This record gives sequence, C-alpha cells and structure tokens, in this order.
Amino acid sequence: MKLACAFTPAAKNLSRLFSIVAFAGLLGIAAASPLQAADSEGMPMQNPASIAALAPDGASAAQDAQGIAAIVNDHIISRYDLDQRVKLVMVTSGIPDNPETVNRIRGQVLRGLIDEILEIQESQRLELKVDPKDIEKEYNQIAARANMTPKEIDEYLSENGITKNALLSQIFAGIAWNKVIGQQFGPLINIGQDEVDEVLNRLKAEADQPRYLVSEILLTYDSPQQEQEMAGGAQRLVEQLRQGAPFAAVARQFSQSPSAANGGDIGWVHASQLPKDVAPNIEQMQIGAVSDPIQTLNGFYIVQLRNKQTGIGPDAMQDQWTLAHILLPLTPDAPAAFVERRVAEAQKFMREFKTCDGIPDQIKSIVGAVAQAPRTVSFGQLDQRIREALAGAKPGHVLTPIRSAQGFEMIAVCDYKADATAMPTRDDIEDNLFSQQLSMMARRHLRDLRRDAVIDIR
Repeated sequence: MKLACAFTPAAKNLSRLFSIVAFAGLLGIAAASPLQAADSEGMPMQNPASIAALAPDGASAAQDAQGIAAIVNDHIISRYDLDQRVKLVMVTSGIPDNPETVNRIRGQVLRGLIDEILEIQESQRLELKVDPKDIEKEYNQIAARANMTPKEIDEYLSENGITKNALLSQIFAGIAWNKVIGQQFGPLINIGQDEVDEVLNRLKAEADQPRYLVSEILLTYDSPQQEQEMAGGAQRLVEQLRQGAPFAAVARQFSQSPSAANGGDIGWVHASQLPKDVAPNIEQMQIGAVSDPIQTLNGFYIVQLRNKQTGIGPDAMQDQWTLAHILLPLTPDAPAAFVERRVAEAQKFMREFKTCDGIPDQIKSIVGAVAQAPRTVSFGQLDQRIREALAGAKPGHVLTPIRSAQGFEMIAVCDYKADATAMPTRDDIEDNLFSQQLSMMARRHLRDLRRDAVIDIR
C-alpha cells in the first residue's frame, strides 16, 4: 500500500484515507529526541509486550515453542517478536510486502529490536520508571494525530496481522530511552552564546547562497562486519525508495538520527550545514531525487532533495492547507441512473458548500456519504495531481469531484496559511545545537552498550 500522500484513490478503504496515511507517518517513536527528562513519579516499568518484559529467567515456554531469534544478555527476542515487528515495519513504511523484501530487511529489523532491549535494560539499570499512563497517552496521541480512535488503530493493526503489543513495545522503548539520555546527558550539555553567534553569523553570510530542503536517513555501524551489513541494507532501502516507498515512513522506521521522529526532515539547510561527505551530493541532485548511500566515518546517509531555492524566503512547498475529504459511495458497475444521481448530489454539495464545519450537516441528506475530519498538511506532502488542482483555490472551495472505484471523491479547502520562512531565532539555533550534541552522545552510549553486551543471534 502506498502511504506517501493523502487523497490516493487507490487506497483500499477510502473512509480511512486520511487516517492511514497519518498513522503510517507517526511511528518513529523510538528515535532519540532532546528531552530533558527528569525521573518522574509513576509505576515501575511493566510489560507492554513480550519484547519489553525482560523477565529475569530468560525465555518463557511460549517463546521456546516459537523459537529464539536472538538473546541479548540474558533476555530473549523470540521469532514471534521479530515477525510482528517486521509486519509493523512493512505496513507503516510503504515497502512492498513480499517474501524477498521481508528477508532483506529482517536483519535490520532484528538489529533495531536488539537496540531496544539494550535501551530498556539501561533504563532498568538506572531505575528509571515508565508510567503506563505515559504509554497510553502516547498511543492516544498517535490516534488523535491520525484522525483515528485508539480502537480504529487496534483494528487497523489487527487487519494486518499485527498485535497491539507490537506497537506498544516500540512506544515503551522510546519513552524509556528518552528518559535515559535526558537524565544522563542533558545536564552535561551547555550551549554557549558564542556557538549561537557563530551559526547565526554564518547563516547571515550565506543568506544569498542556495538552500536545500532535505530529508535524511542515517544507518550507523560499529564494526567492519556491521559496515558491510549496513552497506547492503542502505542500498536496498535506496532501491525501495526509488520504487515509490515513502521517504518519511521509511526514515521513521529505519533511521538512527533524531530527525527520524520527523520523517527524516531536517528542514532548509545550506551546504555548509551538512556533513562534508553529503554536501557535494546534494549540490548535484535534482529536486525529488534520492541519493545513493553516502558513507561517512561511522554510518551511511541516504538523502532526498525535496526543494531548492536561493536566499531565505517563503517556500510554497511549506504552505499549510487544511483539507477535508468527502466520499459519495458508488460501485464501478452502478446503473446510469445511480451515476446521474451522484453527479447531481456532488454538484449540489459544491454549490452549497461554505465551510468545513458545516460538512456533517450538509451530507446528512446524501445517502451513504462519508466525510473525514479536516487535516492540515503541507503543500509538499500532497500528490502532484492535488497540487495542480489547488492552484488558485481558496478556503470555501471544493475541488472538482473525481470518479474512483469507490464512488465520487471530493476535497474541500477549509483553510490556507502561506509559509513565512525567516531567519531562525537564537532559541531555534540553540535547540538545534542541543539536539545535535545530545544525539551524538546517545549514539555513542548505545554503541558502548552494544559493545559490552553479550548478544547471540540465532
């Protein structure tokens, strides 16, 4: 299923067209982020899923029956855990779900699970707590941002053969690791005003130079053996991205950079702000292109150039559009009289439409009509056909209906806000520097945990 953009008529269930796209883009939960997390009150870490249980006695009878994928210190990752995470990655990254692809990414997914075990073990060693309410809150926030209820997310996972625990374990590990890095490294970082001045002066000096809107995926390695494995994995991801897998969804599941939480988006940058091995590639790329794997000292970058401009100013690709999707169901073989009726209903809807708040009342008289709650997206997130259709559109406008296999689809424009890109503030720069330093410390700490662990991959 292609999850790159909203309003894709080919989606199996158009009543979930908005929600599935949003949900698929919200699962980068385990990525490190600059949280200044203090030890909070709450219940001790509990078992949201088998991978997070970390029972002292190792494997359960069920895990013995399922088989062991890996042992991390004295704790087990069962093959069932691995199978579940692979399924979660497949349905949320847009990568084609076939045996060949599954076999190719299985090793990378297992490595991610091993890292999660190490992260959870470290949080246990430090006696940090994860309140079950925090897990529930994050789960509910995922649902809210996806315009879905928690029950609908449960159903979506179930329909794809994935247990709720597969997602809960990822949320659990993310919260635990953020507490670790926040407590251990946050207090050690002090961004000086001279550092902020240096960045600000450089940005001002480069104000008339080309800027690039970039997304990244970072895959790191700790040894020559891992280097070879990551090289192959990076190349396979590039192939999937060039075949249509959404960059943001893939970044959320595979990238080891803090930007993974934002789908790999690092915003507008000058070449001087990029790693020295990445900058020359960006300068030669075409808009929309995905790079070959770019090797650095300890990892591989995959970058996508989303846009390019000279100087600092508004970017139309970052304009915010609030849109609502309306479906008037109709089967492909519907009689001509039914088609004519739907055409008339669509035309009447367009004539009478004023605001998105009135959509629920407006479709009450249309049998079977379904409307999704309005969603705000950037112009760059939309399919090219939708971008073209929005040319000249304003709030209160309904785009020309599209006949699909599900019926007549309409998109109503609820609101619009033009991009107001400007020079970043001192606070923006300080936050970015803090995030970079915290990320570097977190990666080093995880590398040390891997080095000191006893890991047996079966």
